[in-house]
Amino acid sequence: MEIKKVPSVDLQYYKGIFFLGGLNLALLVCLLLFNWRSRYEYDQEITNQTAVIVEQEEIPMTQQQEQKPEMAPPEAPKIISKINLVDRQVNLEADFDPFNTELNEGTSVDVYEYQEPVEEAEVEEEEVFFFVEEMPSFRGGGLEAFRQYVKENTRYPEAAAEVGIQGKVQVAFVVEPDGSVGRVKVVRSVDPILDKEAVRVVKSSPKWTPGKQRGKPARVGYTIPVVFFLQS
Repeated sequence: MEIKKVPSVDLQYYKGIFFLGGLNLALLVCLLLFNWRSRYEYDQEITNQTAVIVEQEEIPMTQQQEQKPEMAPPEAPKIISKINLVDRQVNLEADFDPFNTELNEGTSVDVYEYQEPVEEAEVEEEEVFFFVEEMPSFRGGGLEAFRQYVKENTRYPEAAAEVGIQGKVQVAFVVEPDGSVGRVKVVRSVDPILDKEAVRVVKSSPKWTPGKQRGKPARVGYTIPVVFFLQS
């Protein structure tokens, strides 16, 4: 069913007129509010009355002194001097002159021979090389021959084998100019029992053919692993 409206009663037709009328009414109210005057009148007697100035009395600040208790002065220490007189007889020779500094022939004198202090000479340690012109030799071979010697002569400690201790002990040593092995020490430890055996087998090394640097025997340092492994 189609709805039909009469244009004369349609309010959408007067929408613009209503909007402009409401806007004018709002502006009129704002103007009235801005021009509104209050009826409150100030009391001239109250506003013109001068304020009474009241002078404040200044109270001086007082500081109370701290009273310290009177203490009696300390008594002076009593000095007691006691002199013990000892009867002592000293027999002096009649010809004795205490101010005579000259020696007599009969005076005995102990004679000491002066010796200058001897300065201890500083012993300079020879330098340790790790690479020299002519490397040390062990039984006609080099470091590999010494490793084979260590492998053949190492004895596995029973105390370490019972508890299953194993590993590699790094041992450092120096081949001296006379071919002997010295300065043996552990640089990487596994267990004190294994360390002791590793040091023992390295110290038991026979003499090497020493290395040479510039034609002279030199000290050469090495580091080798001593292996301890249990076979399953």
